[in-house]
Amino acid sequence: MRASPSPSAGAPPLWLLVLITLSGTLAMHMFVPALPDAARALGVGPAAVQATISIYIVGLALGQLVYGPLSDALGRRPLLLGGLALYAAGSIAAMLAPIAPALIAARFIQALGGCAGLALGRAMVRDTNGPVEAVRTLALLNLMMMVGPGMAPLVGSGLVALGGWRAVFVALALAGVATLLLSWRKVPETGTPTGRVSPGRLARAYAALLRSPTFVAYAVGGGCATTAVYAFIAAAPFIITEQLGHPLRDVGIALGVVMVGMAIGNALTRRLALSMRLGRLLVWGNAVSVACALVFLALELRGHLTLEATVGLMLLFVLGAGMASPAALSKVLTVDARHVGAAAGLYGFAQMALGALFTLLVGWGSNPALASSCVLLGAALVGQGCLQFALRREKRARGERVRGE
Repeated sequence: MRASPSPSAGAPPLWLLVLITLSGTLAMHMFVPALPDAARALGVGPAAVQATISIYIVGLALGQLVYGPLSDALGRRPLLLGGLALYAAGSIAAMLAPIAPALIAARFIQALGGCAGLALGRAMVRDTNGPVEAVRTLALLNLMMMVGPGMAPLVGSGLVALGGWRAVFVALALAGVATLLLSWRKVPETGTPTGRVSPGRLARAYAALLRSPTFVAYAVGGGCATTAVYAFIAAAPFIITEQLGHPLRDVGIALGVVMVGMAIGNALTRRLALSMRLGRLLVWGNAVSVACALVFLALELRGHLTLEATVGLMLLFVLGAGMASPAALSKVLTVDARHVGAAAGLYGFAQMALGALFTLLVGWGSNPALASSCVLLGAALVGQGCLQFALRREKRARGERVRGE
């Protein structure tokens, strides 16, 4: 049985964990306001530049399948440093991309590197904290982390105004190099690497998790509850500028305000986690998202959608996702204590794969607002069903253990 490392020896600074985790999400959010400018500069339509968001999410998903279990074998630190180096290289390649296919390929490389921070930052928190404190630390980490994506569209809009869409990737490359250097100096090894890399072990770890209906339900439910918002993020520039007739600068402002909801939701979970069951937090948070998506769809169908209504509803939708996010993650990581790294990676894959699906779905048709509202509502309803199923199975298993004693 491994001893818990002391905070001074085994826990990276929280502010650095925030930067590490941001490396995976910042590149997606900061580039969103640049989509129309990139489409014009590269001579392609909206679908082609929206593909840079979808492929980025796919890269995040695939990479997390590898980083989680490999970090169990080789350690968190070397995988993290390698991922950050790949992220910086992908950012430079995107900055220099001459055509849309090259940009899409560079975004995939960037995502494969950036997802190291998402998968390993969470695993490091679980390595160095007990179950209850892990929830509170994850909530605080998410709260602080959401300030970055909340500000990222504003920063992206400013960078586009100053230097065009390529300026976004200049900033991301510099941030990636800085995070790599800081991690090299300040991140210790938090796991207990086995030193054995085996495809068979990897397959068995994933098989054990996938055989658990509780894990699968939490992974799908948590993924739907927390990444459905990607559908709105990808469609927002076109909803706000083309359908609602507002200038591009309002895209960054609107997305920044919306992401405040994630911070508020995480703050609520951090405060309530000590006095309320995690299952209740999950269900209530997702229920808020269901209600907001339903109102969003109704307003669009009746032709009453405005920028103010869109921002207000999406802020509340994301608040619900923010409440559910750390609770779902904690549930996923405690289903099977033998495979924490694999669970983090597989859950990250589920989140990002679902997010990529939602982003692709919202690109269909000629009405981005209608498409995004339908995707948001469908995802939130599926998430609610899966979470309720997982909680019932967990309760039943707990009752069987008590009767067995």
